[in-house]
Amino acid sequence: MADKEQEKPKKKEGAAAPTAEQLAANKAAKEAKKAAGEARKGLKVEGGEQEKPTKIRLKEKYDAEVIPALMQKFGLTNKNAVPRVVKVCLNMGYGKAATDNNPKVGEQCVADMTIITGQKAVVTMSKKAVSNFKLRENMNIGCRVTLRGPKMYEFLDRLFNIALPRVRDFRGITPRAFDGRGNYSLGLQEHTVFPEIEADKAETIHGMDITICTTAKKDEHAREMLKALGCPFRDH
Repeated sequence: MADKEQEKPKKKEGAAAPTAEQLAANKAAKEAKKAAGEARKGLKVEGGEQEKPTKIRLKEKYDAEVIPALMQKFGLTNKNAVPRVVKVCLNMGYGKAATDNNPKVGEQCVADMTIITGQKAVVTMSKKAVSNFKLRENMNIGCRVTLRGPKMYEFLDRLFNIALPRVRDFRGITPRAFDGRGNYSLGLQEHTVFPEIEADKAETIHGMDITICTTAKKDEHAREMLKALGCPFRDH
């Protein structure tokens, strides 16, 4: 009998209730985690927290000047019929770095695209393998960003007034690069024309494709709208 009593498992004692100090520590840890998550939602800036802009110069120009001018020129009676910019799509390819197995170049392209646009760049991958180009399926080959709303107008303002005039021997962009549906595309050979990128510290120079999508049904309407916003078209 004594042996059987010794073989019986001992009952587990219940866990002790947390003390007031432990509860306070857990509460403080949860608050710190919540604050860190809110801080990661926006880009970190020096000198304080980031605030949304209350005024967007190009958007105000569109509402105050472009809409009345286009309504009068094209004989429109409803301001909602005036063409507007819907989104701006940017695409940057890694070039030979994609097939040379050099991930640092890809990381630098994503970082530069994020700095230029103020929005996290998305990595693009190859859909199929091409042996002639040493390309495998699902290989990182570039990055892209789609801008809408305030960030779109802010980017176009910098593109028209700062970046494009910094291009070497710049004489304007061609007014004939429309697709027939009111969308305009242009290419930049050097991403260092944007003031956010320091040319001296840039290890590699990459180009990018920029597509401006509008609601215009005719290329002529889209051209006049972009010209009124300040797009530097050349005469021919």
